[in-house]
Amino acid sequence: MMITPDILCIGSVLWDVIGRADVAMRQGSDMPGRITQLPGGVALNIAMALARFGLKPALLSTVGRDGEGDALIAACQVRGLITDTVHRSEDLPTDMYMAVEGSNGLIAAIADAHSLEAAGDKILLPLSDGTLPKPYTGAVALDGNLTVDLLGQLAQTPLLAQADLRVAPASPGKALRLAPFLQAGRGTLYVNLEEAGLLCQTRFDTSAEAAEGLLARGALRAVVTDGGKPATAAEVSGLITQTPPTVAVTRITGAGDTFMAAHIAAELAGSAPAAALEAALEAAALYVSGETRI
Repeated sequence: MMITPDILCIGSVLWDVIGRADVAMRQGSDMPGRITQLPGGVALNIAMALARFGLKPALLSTVGRDGEGDALIAACQVRGLITDTVHRSEDLPTDMYMAVEGSNGLIAAIADAHSLEAAGDKILLPLSDGTLPKPYTGAVALDGNLTVDLLGQLAQTPLLAQADLRVAPASPGKALRLAPFLQAGRGTLYVNLEEAGLLCQTRFDTSAEAAEGLLARGALRAVVTDGGKPATAAEVSGLITQTPPTVAVTRITGAGDTFMAAHIAAELAGSAPAAALEAALEAAALYVSGETRI
């Protein structure tokens, strides 16, 4: 049976293990705090946020046929996500992300997305086997946990030639994986200031400078954030820069994914560029402050 979701979320679907302390931390710190395990991964975080905005996302990823994988799929279904499009691997374990956060932000993190990388283009089978409309013409959120080769394939494939691509690098360490979308002039890139600098092989002082730099390098559209400093949405027709609301920060992991999801949801609902950026900044501010309402 063909599935017609509101948006595809392609990339990492895994368990997030997050340790948080209420005090400032540094390398080597040993502090009391809380450790939580929640469904996560960039693609899944975006999908869960989109579902809270009333959209019906489908996941294209890989999840092991292990106990952790069964529990993760069940958690996704409870959250209203389409999981029939997820590749279930017999021989690869379910991926995991581990992070430590203090009151001064993210201290360290390790993303184990080796199963996603090993699965390769198997996760794209629903785009060609009749599970999803062919070619797919809706919105697609991609994350940089995919391999460079697979991201290059997605930037060029006829299966997504008419799709509205939205791309995030997942972390500064994977920012260069977005290069195929610069070269192809496709999609909207969602990056922070550091990631923009890595993609452009330079250093930027503001989000506006970074957005202009990405356009000059071939980006079709770019949305650049800089923590609590002004963020910029840019395309050939012009730049829009806005300052995020000031809030007390209680969590970091997932904030960028929430921002991206809110921006996508606002634009799919017909919001003008300035209104979409404002909605995304407000949603991200609510998230980092610990609020959960949309």
